[in-house]
Amino acid sequence: MLKIRRVLISVWDKKGIADFARKLVELGAEIISTGKTATLLRRAGVSVKDVASLTSFPEILSGRVKTLHPKVFGGILANKKHPLHMEEIKGLDIRPIDMVVVNLYPFAEKVKEGLSEDEMIEYIDIGGPSMIRSAAKNFKNVACISDIRQYKLILGELQKNKGFVSDQTLKSLAEDAFYATKEYDNAICNYFKGKDVFSWNLEEAHSLRYGENPHQKSALYKVIDFKNVKFKQFQGKTLSYNNFLDLDTAMQQVKEFSEPAAVIVKHASICGVGADKKLATAYKKAYQADKISSFGGIIALNKKVDKETAKGILASEFKECVIATSYSKEALKIFSTKKNFRVLEADFAQKSEYKDVKTTVFGYLVQSRNSLTLDKSNLKVVTRKKPTQRELEDLIFAWKVVKWVKSNAIVIAKNNSVLGIGGGQPSRVGSVKIALSKVETSQSLAVLASDGFFPKDDSIKVAYKRGVRAIIQPGGSIKDKDIIEACDKLGISMVFTGIRHFRH
Repeated sequence: MLKIRRVLISVWDKKGIADFARKLVELGAEIISTGKTATLLRRAGVSVKDVASLTSFPEILSGRVKTLHPKVFGGILANKKHPLHMEEIKGLDIRPIDMVVVNLYPFAEKVKEGLSEDEMIEYIDIGGPSMIRSAAKNFKNVACISDIRQYKLILGELQKNKGFVSDQTLKSLAEDAFYATKEYDNAICNYFKGKDVFSWNLEEAHSLRYGENPHQKSALYKVIDFKNVKFKQFQGKTLSYNNFLDLDTAMQQVKEFSEPAAVIVKHASICGVGADKKLATAYKKAYQADKISSFGGIIALNKKVDKETAKGILASEFKECVIATSYSKEALKIFSTKKNFRVLEADFAQKSEYKDVKTTVFGYLVQSRNSLTLDKSNLKVVTRKKPTQRELEDLIFAWKVVKWVKSNAIVIAKNNSVLGIGGGQPSRVGSVKIALSKVETSQSLAVLASDGFFPKDDSIKVAYKRGVRAIIQPGGSIKDKDIIEACDKLGISMVFTGIRHFRH
């Protein structure tokens, strides 16, 4: 435990500092401060001693040098448990400093303002990082406050402990301090590089059973200070690397729908999707799309899971995992009969800040995530025949699904239910044939969605023979005119979205 008697305050962001300092004084602390911070505190009625009076040396070089002095850093770096340290600073008339409150010049924020190089240089903080690093190094003897968000926490602890800060808190503050200076130096370094540079601070969040294969080690890492989708696991085995890949695809897909919807994913490929007024019916539609492929799959549901839906899931053969927004007590009780079955709850409304990153032997490929959604007002009917209202609803449904299928992606759908999916093929007609092979022969007058344009009319002819009468696709090919003519001859309605959804 550390008793807080003397506090050095030097902050750029002065929000809340007057109240913080005032309460420190009420707890018996002496305040030392610099320049504008000291002036603000005095105006707020806080008793303050100037750093210059401590060092007997004025601020120089237009404020570039204020705290860089042995009487400041000696007070910060002295080890109170080291007799020689204490004897030495006493002989030099240096008193220990128990708390340093510093936040840095807003370099990263100023970069966005397009200032000149000379102007930017003046936002490179020298004394601030030096004090933060010194206090953090000597964390057993100094509390280092480097973020205004820490004020409330520290005051609460000081009031509870009658002016003392715990050893655990001191170490945690040091960790935050070194992170702050690291990020600050990164921003400056990136500025001088003159190119887009980003760095992520990854920390292990979950240890996984293994990677894609048993001989590969793996873990789930999360980016510090990023908004991560939070989840809770109620039961089941430890999640695997492949589980997380499937969960990612399943969640992204089911979030496309506002109505109750269910998605089943296996090996990062969508097996079935269904939407309905009832969640149980939506799941039934998803399962019936491809019962064989969904064996051992991952289920995502965008609504609270009720008793009926839970029963339907357990009755539909083996599944690895289910993730949903929430569960009824009855549903959790039903799932508990299958102890190895993983049951997860997640905040589907939480948006991730992550970019889409892929690894290649040439380097990392980085892009923004595919968050573009369909604006119905931008749909363009390009054929003489227009889709019926029922067909239009199914086309929009199929388009939401095709977005998350591997390219070349084809989805056959009817009545808000997937009938067949073809994806990951080098030819579009190949994907069409695979998707149609999943469709029962009794089905007719279905719709088809394609993630990219049709380079030839072969896919159109194949789809027509199996009952497809409405198609949705991006358009944009030099062959669009030929494709539209083929549809007109066959009596197929076609809608252009103007959006491509390739997924590799």
